Amino acid sequence: MRELMTGNMAAAWGMRLAEVDYLPAFPITPQTEIIETVARWVADGEVKTRMVTMDSEHSMVTAAGSAAATGIRVFTATSSQGLLYGMEMLYAVAGWRAPFVLVNVSRALSSPVTLEPDHNDVLAARDSGFLQLHCATCQEVVDGVLLAYRLAEDKHVRLPVIVNLDGYYLSFTREPLVLPTLEMARSFLPSFDSGTIRFRGHQPLSQGVAVLGGSQYSYFRYQCHLAAMNGLDVFAEVAAQFGELTGRHYQAVNAYRHEDAEVIFVMMGSFSGKARVAVDHLRKKGLKAGLVRLFLLRPFPENDLVDSICHCRGVAVIDQNISMGKGGVLYGEIASALYNRKGKPEALVNFIGGLGGRDITSDEFFEMFKITAQAAADGRVPSPRLLYSRDEYGRMQGLRAMAGAEGKRDDR
Repeated sequence: MRELMTGNMAAAWGMRLAEVDYLPAFPITPQTEIIETVARWVADGEVKTRMVTMDSEHSMVTAAGSAAATGIRVFTATSSQGLLYGMEMLYAVAGWRAPFVLVNVSRALSSPVTLEPDHNDVLAARDSGFLQLHCATCQEVVDGVLLAYRLAEDKHVRLPVIVNLDGYYLSFTREPLVLPTLEMARSFLPSFDSGTIRFRGHQPLSQGVAVLGGSQYSYFRYQCHLAAMNGLDVFAEVAAQFGELTGRHYQAVNAYRHEDAEVIFVMMGSFSGKARVAVDHLRKKGLKAGLVRLFLLRPFPENDLVDSICHCRGVAVIDQNISMGKGGVLYGEIASALYNRKGKPEALVNFIGGLGGRDITSDEFFEMFKITAQAAADGRVPSPRLLYSRDEYGRMQGLRAMAGAEGKRDDR
């Protein structure tokens, strides 16, 4: 049966279907609806999850990792500044090899302050040891939470996973989706077999040490890296099982009309829906455009990505983030993946768009296609550029002029 549901509600339902044991929580916009929904279910006795409101995101992530280290199934959620507040513990709990799921509802970081989304918050956690799934629809959110638990709890991985959705564009947007039944969810995601992960008062067991020297530290950190890389094969396996069960098939890299494309857009998140529409419009005009979207960002699906784009002439990477002083984060990842490949595209062009939730228009997709095709033709690749219209720039210049006039009056 199809349900009309927001992305936040979908995340809550993913947690409910996973039959989570423990949820440490701290509210932050635009993630709060997830916690409110679960709190209502707990109060009404609809779920047996033990929910505890913490005093900050730092203590929330600490509690999540500590609980997961005892061998129970754990869920939590945050957004934006909250993810950064817990950043210290993201690295710590990943190092503990504590498998749990954290939903991040992306929101741009201050300053200035905005409530609209981009991906700088979640990409700040890129190197923490958390695996990352990036959802483009509300359906992907509920399914992604279930996939994330299978990924996190697999004995070859045992790492926490972030499931990311864009604030407002998904968190508060209702879309029709199909909820798996509880029986279906149990079939796909059985009770967590914690193996050697346990904590019992009558059987004390240390799961780590506080301080290690460089040799031992290097070994343990590399073991985390290898576990994350195992996630590529594990994801393919569990996604195939999920597809057989539900008819919804997920891939680490999703490609659309890319087989004969001359220019391919590469991006992730909900804005890729606009890119699909733009690809169709470009095709109607006789322009061979395609789209490749990353669903799995960590571990990075390098071979699948390269196979999807290596045949085309130009790649336009659309980053909904900006690394100050460099450009787009995803662009750098893709450039490194292509560097030693034969037959790689003739041009890889970086566009920064969607910062703070700013829209990406159809005209801009057309312009990006044109710029990338030209770069492939003449071999001159432009520097990373911000998607921004003349009208927007004119309005900002007008505001600056007004601010200057006000300042002069104040001076007098």
